[in-house]
Amino acid sequence: MDTDAPALRALAQTYFDAAYEMDAEKFASIFHPSSSVTKVAEDGNVGVTPIASWLTVVRNTKAPKQFASEREDQIMSIDVENELALLKVKLRIPPRSVTDLLSCLKVNGTWKIVQKVMTSKR
Repeated sequence: MDTDAPALRALAQTYFDAAYEMDAEKFASIFHPSSSVTKVAEDGNVGVTPIASWLTVVRNTKAPKQFASEREDQIMSIDVENELALLKVKLRIPPRSVTDLLSCLKVNGTWKIVQKVMTSKR
């Protein structure tokens, strides 16, 4: 159990780096292939996007790194229970500030994000 927090912090750092670089392959390395991204859609309803579709959007999004944007990455909390973990993270993807809840499972000894629930504001 004492190796879980460092492993989850490393996962969060990879997540932050992938977001700053808009690196779909880096994201893919930490998301489980059956995961999805959930948020309140523009129509006000819950929108659920399979990870493969979300990664396509990432590939077509300009990276904050391209604009030399200052990074604002923060792990708000890590909660671990056996093979389940919940990470609450905040980051900046201009022009938005994003808060994500990353549900993770330890799959074959490796932590993977299985669900991302997000919100953002300008």
